[in-house]
Amino acid sequence: GTTATTFSPYAPMTRAMLVTVLYRLEGEPAVTGRSGFSDVQYNGYYEDAVTWAADNGIVNGTSASTFSPNANVTREQMAAILYRYAQYKKLDTSVGENTNILGFEDASQLSEYAIPAMQWAVGAGVINGTTASTLSPSGDASRAQAANILYRFLSTCQK
Repeated sequence: GTTATTFSPYAPMTRAMLVTVLYRLEGEPAVTGRSGFSDVQYNGYYEDAVTWAADNGIVNGTSASTFSPNANVTREQMAAILYRYAQYKKLDTSVGENTNILGFEDASQLSEYAIPAMQWAVGAGVINGTTASTLSPSGDASRAQAANILYRFLSTCQK
């Protein structure tokens, strides 16, 4: 939660929050060194998570030297991070290779790096559109959306 008694479902999910969730799913494995990102707070709650995720190719920075931990995670960033996490887990990510996402009216707004990830996420049933005709790739993922996406990921991909 965001406090001991609140979840804040409509608040945006940050990049640090998402990576921390995945790190905790992995049982918080030991890390050595630092992430290499200049904006990752030393001993911050997310430092080990970012280091682990970067070391394992699950996350990239928003630049060569920054991670932007407090930036809201977009829906396409979340798809890309989960896609790389699925690959790290050696899960089958080929399910979406032939998924046609062009039927979504905002598919052209997807960043090039996120296209395979979004195809996989939609094809695998991990990410649904925000409406029947939109993906909202650059829209922020709320904590409630992230919880649903993670639930579908765990239910669908880790059987």
